[in-house]
Amino acid sequence: MKIKAIIHPAEEGGFWAEVPALPGCITEGDTMEEVLANLKDAIEGWLEVANIAHSLESNAQIVEIAV
Repeated sequence: MKIKAIIHPAEEGGFWAEVPALPGCITEGDTMEEVLANLKDAIEGWLEVANIAHSLESNAQIVEIAV
């Protein structure tokens, strides 16, 4: 899965990042390498919580769509 993120320079140094497709998914890091690693963790955590929060009805199906 590929998800776009926006990385901004932080006023106090380092970087902060946001994922527009995942509301509230933000992170920060002192270096580009750190913010990228933190982004991966933040995205994985966001998706994990989203999957837990959505329970399915007994007759519902999950499908994957590639676009």
